[in-house]
Amino acid sequence: MIEITGRVRSVWQRNLDAFLRTYRVNFIPPFIEPVLYLLALGFGLGTYIETVDGIPYPVFIAPALVSISVMYSSFFECTYSSFVRMYYQKTFDAIIATPVSIDEVIAGEMLWGATRGMIYATLMLPVLLIFGVVAMPSSLLLIPFAFLAGLLFASIGMCFTAITPSIDALNYPSFLFITPMFLFSGTFFPLDLLPEPIQYFAFAALPLTHVVSINRAITLPAFSPTNLFSLAWIAAATVLFFLLAIRLMRRRLIV
Repeated sequence: MIEITGRVRSVWQRNLDAFLRTYRVNFIPPFIEPVLYLLALGFGLGTYIETVDGIPYPVFIAPALVSISVMYSSFFECTYSSFVRMYYQKTFDAIIATPVSIDEVIAGEMLWGATRGMIYATLMLPVLLIFGVVAMPSSLLLIPFAFLAGLLFASIGMCFTAITPSIDALNYPSFLFITPMFLFSGTFFPLDLLPEPIQYFAFAALPLTHVVSINRAITLPAFSPTNLFSLAWIAAATVLFFLLAIRLMRRRLIV
C-alpha cells in the first residue's frame, strides 16, 4: 500500500523555498528560451516555411516550446536534482527521520517537479503573448495543463532516478529518451511527414507527442477527438508512472 498524507506538502514547500532563494537564476530561462527559439526558428527558419497546414510557423511551434519547457524542467528536476538531494546532500534521509514517510518524500518531489513545469509555462505565456503567437483566453489553459504534463514527466524522471546507479548514468535517458521526444513528437514539423511506423511509435511511446497535441489545440484553439485520446493517455500514464516511481524509490531507499 502507498500511504500519502498532508505531510507531503512539507516536502513540496522545502523545494519551493530552495527554488525561491535562487529565483533570479530560475526565472531567467523561461523568459529567454522562447525568445531565442522564436527568433531563430519561428521568425528565422519560418521565413522559408511560412505556414504548416495553413498555420503560420511561429504559431505552429509556440505550443511545442511550452511543452518542451515543461518536459525539461520537470524531468530534470526529478532526475539530476532529486538524485543530488537523495545521494549527495542526504536530504531524503534527513526528511525520513521525521514523521514524513518515504512515500511522501517521493510524492512531494514529483509534485514539486510538476509545479516547476507549471511555473515555467506561466512565465513563458506572457512572452508568447507579446509575440502574438498564442490566442487568448484559451491559452490560459496552458497553465493548469502544464501541471498535469509536468507530473507525468516528473514521475517518469523519478523512475529513472530510482534505477540509476550513478548520476552520470542519467545521461542515458536524457539522450535516448528526452532527445528523441524533442525531435519526433510533432514539435517542429507535423508527425504525418514521418514514416507511418514512426508515427505509431510516437503516439504509443512518446509522452511529449500527446502534450504537444493538446497544447496546440489550446493555443490555436482547435480541439478534435484525437485530443481526448491524448488527454486520456496522459492521465493514465501519469497515474501509472507516479505509483511505479514511489514503489521503485521505496525499494531503493529501504535497501
